[in-house]
Amino acid sequence: MPTSDTFAPTVSQVLGQAVRVYHCQCGRPTFFRNSTCLACNTPLGYHPEQATLLPLKPGVEPGTWVDWQTDGPAYDRCANLHTAAACNWLLPVGERQVHEQLCRACRLNRTIPDLADPKHPDNGELWGRIELAKRRLVSALLVMGLPVASRETEDTESGLMFDFLRATDDASPVMTGHHKGLITLNITEADHAKREFTRQALNEPYRTLLGHFRHEVGHYYWDRLVAGTEWVNPCRTLFGDERRDYAASLKAHYKKGPRQDWQQHFVSSYASVHPFEDWAECWAHYMHMRDTVDTAMSFGLSVDADQLEFTPFTLDALYQADHPEAVLFLAFLNHWRQLTMLLNGMSRAMGQADFYPFVLANDVVAKLHFIHLVVSAAGQHNAAPTHLAQGNGPRRHQSQAKTPSTDHPY
Repeated sequence: MPTSDTFAPTVSQVLGQAVRVYHCQCGRPTFFRNSTCLACNTPLGYHPEQATLLPLKPGVEPGTWVDWQTDGPAYDRCANLHTAAACNWLLPVGERQVHEQLCRACRLNRTIPDLADPKHPDNGELWGRIELAKRRLVSALLVMGLPVASRETEDTESGLMFDFLRATDDASPVMTGHHKGLITLNITEADHAKREFTRQALNEPYRTLLGHFRHEVGHYYWDRLVAGTEWVNPCRTLFGDERRDYAASLKAHYKKGPRQDWQQHFVSSYASVHPFEDWAECWAHYMHMRDTVDTAMSFGLSVDADQLEFTPFTLDALYQADHPEAVLFLAFLNHWRQLTMLLNGMSRAMGQADFYPFVLANDVVAKLHFIHLVVSAAGQHNAAPTHLAQGNGPRRHQSQAKTPSTDHPY
């Protein structure tokens, strides 16, 4: 049985680690959202396959760019660089025509807000916040080795797409949710005041754009990775039978509230609504954990276990304690718990709400380990490149959008 002293050194072995610390060619630090070095004005571009932010210099062909340090292949900058999305991602020059010069994140959009709507001049600002959160999501999914392809231009059968909508005066409310590869987001979720009002009204400890995306994409990957596979039956054993009436479960939750013992079995009260929501909530938390641990390790943030009152989880809390890499996942899990203790303390020192206002019960730990095994298997399977398929073009404005259909509101 590992002791707490063994946790931190082995954490990186369980992750396809995303380095979240970047540097310009001038040596100064740069950050995920930067498109220009603030110290020397060198252009910067995020390379999604390499999961790194590259300093750039002009390529041989006008309008193209190459890595400042290697003189490697030529790239285009995403066509959304100079829009409200302010996208700093790169794409190979050869993909320019197929994807209308949109990067791997932006080409997933089916509908964006109407940026010329005089009634809502804040649409551009809200869209910019949404795209930044979505890029963080997509970058993490790619590091995890999961399939990420546009339903419009790359995988017309099983791909992913997004509608970012705002309710109009003559239309029904926009529900954030997922349906058959389409994730719909009400763009008012990017309005900080409105989102905080909703969070408090629903008595939620946490509500963010990135949290929405991680939850909804969890529904998508249940369809992609679990439905119709050997994972279905063990998933039902852990999370419950997803064939249970969803609408009735949701109605009962909002009428009667969550079950009394939800803290002992679920990561959040909303997870107790239905097995689909339990899966999606656990998926979101798994992504919270991975990205936060990656970021902490990238910045060299260490956790001194001797200064923390900490009782580690043991192997018997995992879904599959005898798995060959169970000890590594346990190291990751306990490092996460130590890290959140530290970060919660720092948040309180600033008079802020807890960084991670959740408690992981043993039942939740087993579910997180199960998701990790599903993700790991998918990452190994999806090493091959995705083939392109011609589609209808990756983006239209809301005025041209079809009415969305969602079955997992959040």
